[in-house]
Amino acid sequence: MYGKAAICLSFVILFLISCSIYVGTVDLRSYFFPLLQSPQVPRSLCASGPPLRVYMYDLPRKFHVGMMDRRSFEGPAPVTADNLPPWPSNSGIKKQHSVEYWLMASLLYGGNGNEDREAVRVSDPESAEAFFVPFFSSLSFNTHGHNMTDPETEVDRRLQVELLEFLQKSKYYQRSGGRDHVIPMTHPNAFRFLRQELNASILIVVDFGRYPKTMSSLSKDVVAPYVHVVDSFTDDDAFDPYESRTTLLFFRGNTVRKDQGKIRIKLAKILSGSDDVHYEKSVATPKNIIMSTDGMRSSKFCLHPAGDTPSSCRLFDAIVSHCVPVIVSDKIELPYEDEIDYSEFSIFFSMKEALEPGYLVNQLRQFPKDRWVEMWKQLKNISHHFEFQYPPKKEDGVNMLWRQVKRKLPRAQLAIHRSRRLKVPDWWQRRR
Repeated sequence: MYGKAAICLSFVILFLISCSIYVGTVDLRSYFFPLLQSPQVPRSLCASGPPLRVYMYDLPRKFHVGMMDRRSFEGPAPVTADNLPPWPSNSGIKKQHSVEYWLMASLLYGGNGNEDREAVRVSDPESAEAFFVPFFSSLSFNTHGHNMTDPETEVDRRLQVELLEFLQKSKYYQRSGGRDHVIPMTHPNAFRFLRQELNASILIVVDFGRYPKTMSSLSKDVVAPYVHVVDSFTDDDAFDPYESRTTLLFFRGNTVRKDQGKIRIKLAKILSGSDDVHYEKSVATPKNIIMSTDGMRSSKFCLHPAGDTPSSCRLFDAIVSHCVPVIVSDKIELPYEDEIDYSEFSIFFSMKEALEPGYLVNQLRQFPKDRWVEMWKQLKNISHHFEFQYPPKKEDGVNMLWRQVKRKLPRAQLAIHRSRRLKVPDWWQRRR
């Protein structure tokens, strides 16, 4: 009898221990008191580990900030955190290609020692894991001539030639063949004269629309977002956001585009006549950017057809406006897609589906309100990953990009090591 009692007591003790472990690891409030739960906190994407050690070349001002102000084109170097000029507020559409500026600024920022950073600048190139080339190739294209026949483009070409000569003389560029060098080229025509000469490096691009597969690919390069040109919607706290946004679908932009962008003219015809759709031809003037800001903030869905290349700034304007993106593209590459699931806050249509009369609009009209609200909430949670600012902040756009660079480096190191197999060491040459 006592033996049975002891066995039963043992089972009771084991049961109580199991329950205590369970209660200690599972929050029972989520099952029994759901209304007492704290608000959802945006998921942290930052990886653990030390920041990437980056050596930034000290190039003359004419290669970067000198283009922001012609009066300082040949000014003194180097640029520091103390004399870094702010990105001009009146730059208009040029801002969309300003990733090169924000990457440079993030390395100049010394920090206060308390923030989480994905990359830090080192003064000793021997200790560097990556090398950043601060040439504003996109701004150079936008500044020096408007087309290939403009005589001013010779300035852009000459800068590219000088930069390439500088890199080819660099011990560290020679050592790796440029594979551990990071070079931003976010404008489709950036570095257009000598682009092929740098195809071994880690390129920062917005998509691969103007790059042959032999030069640029997702396996070695980083896809960056365009920098949004509309103001961020920082006080988007409507009681009923779905009903407060009275326009179903919004598009405002240039309808005459090349390549896949030709779909924009076709969509204009298909979507005309719909009272709940705003589809308007426009150019990016300061006044029109303000009107686009208002339009996106008052719309449930924002249309993102391809431009001259598969991506465009409009997608990221929609994200910071918390307007659910409707992406029409068969070939688009998206930033940080190994970390962010765009299907949680975007809707995708193939080009064939979008060109079927009535199909796209009818799908959006039938889209469940509760699902839209979930996407709207997710947009608010992730929009900070597409912000570029100085000083940089945790998990903002520039820190996300540096983490992407960090993930490309193992492949670059593998290529560097393999390239050394057939290289005769100096000590062997001396011996011979």
